Amino acid sequence: MNSLLSIGAAAVCAAMLCACVDVSMPAYKRPDTPEKTAWTDNSGKIVSAAETIEPDWWTAFQDPELNRLIAQAISGNFDIKSLAARIQVAGAQIAEAHAGALPTADLGAGANFQKTTGQAFSKQYNLGGQVNWDIDIWGKVEKGVQAQKAEFHATEADWRAGYLELVSNVSTTYFQILQFDDQIDQQQQTLETNRKILAIFDGMNRNGLVPKTQVLRQQAEINRLTTDLLELRRSRDLANNALSTLIGTPAGEFRLATGHLQQRVQLPPVPAGLPAQLLSRRPDVVASEFRVLEAYDLVGQAKLAQLPTISLTGHGGTASFALTDLLKSFTYGFMPSINIPLLDPGVRAHVKTTQAQTTVAEQDYRRTVMGAFEEVENALVNVNADRQQRTELQQEVSRLQVVADQIEAQLKEGVVSQLEVFETERTLLQAQQALLANHQQNLSDTVLLYKALGGGWPAVDVQAQVSEK
Repeated sequence: MNSLLSIGAAAVCAAMLCACVDVSMPAYKRPDTPEKTAWTDNSGKIVSAAETIEPDWWTAFQDPELNRLIAQAISGNFDIKSLAARIQVAGAQIAEAHAGALPTADLGAGANFQKTTGQAFSKQYNLGGQVNWDIDIWGKVEKGVQAQKAEFHATEADWRAGYLELVSNVSTTYFQILQFDDQIDQQQQTLETNRKILAIFDGMNRNGLVPKTQVLRQQAEINRLTTDLLELRRSRDLANNALSTLIGTPAGEFRLATGHLQQRVQLPPVPAGLPAQLLSRRPDVVASEFRVLEAYDLVGQAKLAQLPTISLTGHGGTASFALTDLLKSFTYGFMPSINIPLLDPGVRAHVKTTQAQTTVAEQDYRRTVMGAFEEVENALVNVNADRQQRTELQQEVSRLQVVADQIEAQLKEGVVSQLEVFETERTLLQAQQALLANHQQNLSDTVLLYKALGGGWPAVDVQAQVSEK
C-alpha cells in the first residue's frame, strides 16, 4: 500500500512539473529566404528543369569516351564511396536511436568461493536476470529517431551532391586535357612557323638587310614559345593525373589518348529552369534543409528530456550452496519507478544549445540558397559571354583565313615575301588558339550551369516528408 501511495504521489508531482515545463514546439517551416522568380537571362523561354536536364545530362556532349570515363568514376571514385558509406552509417544510427525505446535484458551467473581461518570452505552459486524498460511516454526517443531520419536524408543528398561534383570534375578535366592536346599541336605549328621566320631573318642579316637584333629578338621568341610548349605538356600530365584519381585509378597508371576537343565534344543546349525549382532539385540545398528539420527535432527531444521518466524493472534469480540445487528455488521482483528531474541545469542548458544550433542550421540554409542563386546567375553570365565571344572569334578566324589565302596567292605571284606569309600564318594560329580556348571554356561553363541547376536530380519536398511523420 505504501509503495502505491508513493507512486501516486510521484505521479501527482510529475503532473505538476509537466505543467511548469515548456515543451511546446512550433510546426516546422522552411526558413524564409529572399524571393527570386526568374533569372536575369532572358534569351529564351523559361521551361521546367525536368524538360531540359536529364539524369545522364553529360551524354548531350555526344562523346562516348566522356560517357565511359564518367561511368568508371561513378563506380571507382573513393570520395563517392565514402559518401555512400556515410549513408550506411546514418541508416544504422536510425536503428540505434530507435533502440532507446525498447526494453533491455541482462542475464548473469557467478560463483563465490570463500575460506576463513578456523571455518569450513564455503561455496555459493547464483544465477539471475533483469529486464528494464524506460517507457517513452512523452515521445522523447521518437523525436531522436525523427532527427536521425532527417540526418539520413541529408546524407543521401550529400551523396547526390558529391555525385554531381564528381561528374562535373571529370567532364571539365577531360575537356582541359583535350584542349591541351590541341594547344600542343598548335603551339608546335607556331614554333615551326617562327623557326622559318628566324631562317629568313638570319639570311637577311647576312645580306645586311636587317640588324642582328632582329635575329636575336626572333630567337628569344622561339625560346618563349618553347617554354610555353613545355608548360602545356606539364599541365597536360598534371590534368591526366587528376583525371586518374577521379576515376579511381592510381596516378601514373592511366593516360588518356590524345584527342581533339572541337572534333570530339559538341556543345549541348543551355538548360533553363525557374529559381523556385532550384530549391528542391539542388542536393546541397536539400541537404541543408533536412539539417534544419533535424535541428528542430533535436530541440523537441531536449525539451522532452525535462519531463519525468518512468521505468519498469523486473528481476529474478536463484542462489544455492550446491550447484545441483541451483534451480530448485527462485526469487523474483517487479519495481516501477518515476524519476522527476527537479533540478538539472545541464538539461535546461542543452535546450538552449539545441535552439542556438537550430538558428545556425537556418542561417546555413539561407547561405546555401543564396550561394545557389549566385552560382546559377554566374554560370548564365559565363555561358552567354562564351557564346557571344565564340561568334566574334569565329568571324576573326574566318577573316584571317581569307587574308592568309590571299597572301599565299600573292606569294605565288611574287607580290609579297615569304616572311609576310609566315607572319600572317602566325596571326591566324593565335586566333585559332583563342577559339579553341573559348570552346573549352564554353563546355566547362555549360557543365557548371547543369551542375548549378541541380544536374537532373528529382525534386525533394522536405515539407511533405514532415507531414508524413
